[in-house]
Amino acid sequence: MSVDLHNHTILCNHASGTTKEYIQKAIEKKIKYFGFSDHAPMNFDTKYRMNFSKMSEYEKEILHAKDLYKDKINILLGYEVDFLKGYIDKSVLKANVDYLIGSVHFINKWSFDNPEFIGEYKNKDIDKIWQEYFEAVEDLAKSGLFQIVGHIDLIKIFNFFPKKDVKLIAKNAIKAIKKSGMSVEINSAGFRKPVNEAYPSKEIMELLSEYDIPITFGSDAHKPDQVGFKKEEIHSLAKDYGYNKCSVYIKKEHKMVKF
Repeated sequence: MSVDLHNHTILCNHASGTTKEYIQKAIEKKIKYFGFSDHAPMNFDTKYRMNFSKMSEYEKEILHAKDLYKDKINILLGYEVDFLKGYIDKSVLKANVDYLIGSVHFINKWSFDNPEFIGEYKNKDIDKIWQEYFEAVEDLAKSGLFQIVGHIDLIKIFNFFPKKDVKLIAKNAIKAIKKSGMSVEINSAGFRKPVNEAYPSKEIMELLSEYDIPITFGSDAHKPDQVGFKKEEIHSLAKDYGYNKCSVYIKKEHKMVKF
């Protein structure tokens, strides 16, 4: 059984390809549960996300595809929602979807994963940045708004690592995720970035395993040929830490499937 719950569409303004092309690639890769979770709208950083006016179009298109391909693949509908206090919109939270991925892309409104703003790292205390990032992940978990934590250690994207033990920095966030009942995705997009490894790292995987937190998978595809990217590698990573089942959400109901 193969699962890929984190994929985008052209509506986010920085992806390419048609919905059909993504689905055809997923079928080719023998993915059984394929989820679209495009960047949800919010009134901040609007260049890199869906417009509020496109939500209905997005949802109708994915639901149409779900019906059209129901004999070949399970299509799921979600959003990737930026956890940025004061900007999370109720219309997104109330959307009739299968799941919401909560992701941290901003530290105090600084888009730390955007290459346009990489120069800001030289002005920062790296240990403090990592601490603030995982405090945001902890708050995300405590909010109770989401089913899945997206790319949990995205802060490592450009290979800026803390001097302090990553496990100590992340532990409170991991405890909050455990208490929330959320799943954490193993996201292969890190292999396409300077860090050249999956999210999460082995250190974070150790914590997830220690706290028995369920995992799921996402390729974070922004174009069709990225669907199922490094699928075998992230399955193998999960198995290395004792996992043989992963999470799927249907109408926000959690179920586990073997992979």
